[in-house]
Amino acid sequence: MYSRFFHNSPPPNTYLTMLNKIVLDWTKIHTVFLDMDGTLLDLHYDNHFWLEYMPIKYAEKYQLTLSEAKEQLISRSNAMRGTLNWYCIDHWSEKLAMDILMLKQEISERIKIRDHVDTFLSFLQQQKKHIILLTNAPPKTMRIKFQHVAIEQYFDQIISSHQIGLAKEQQGFWSKLHQQIDFKVKNSLLIDDNLSVLRVAQQYNIAHLLAIHQPDSQKIAVDTEEFTAIESFRQLF
Repeated sequence: MYSRFFHNSPPPNTYLTMLNKIVLDWTKIHTVFLDMDGTLLDLHYDNHFWLEYMPIKYAEKYQLTLSEAKEQLISRSNAMRGTLNWYCIDHWSEKLAMDILMLKQEISERIKIRDHVDTFLSFLQQQKKHIILLTNAPPKTMRIKFQHVAIEQYFDQIISSHQIGLAKEQQGFWSKLHQQIDFKVKNSLLIDDNLSVLRVAQQYNIAHLLAIHQPDSQKIAVDTEEFTAIESFRQLF
């Protein structure tokens, strides 16, 4: 884990102090938009569900090999990627004739909060920021997550893109959001692990944008390209 920085592995606290601090002028940030899956929560649960668990259950239901099941699910998923239905468990329950919500509950013990997220959220509260959870997850999925991670109380508002009618990466999302809540783009920060989401927000002139270095703790870090990436939320406070 620490080999990129040291020949001999130091204790974890030493590693964290060596991370570059991400300097933000908090006096100019009034609204903080935070994504959920892959940002505040480890994306491993969602990736494991859709890439490993669902293919097993789909193969069992339709008497397919695991390879065939994965191929069919990937094809269906790619056709919907970037749209609101891609995130909608009701859509997939209907199309696959499977109870997606029940299946998600079966492996919900894998839902985990990222390190230092609760401390970061407390910091934002102390700074009296307007904290908004802004997620593509539907409300039914959020309820499962909140049963396992105690973060709901930190938010001034919780907004699902399903309430807006567009996924966060779709053009028009931010203008529709702006019709529902009051915020100033020049005084707003968005943290999200989805680069398409960040680019749409950038086009809308959201002033402060941060990506996530490693959304899934079980996979390698991602290239966040033009966006500064958070390795640890301790970098922000």
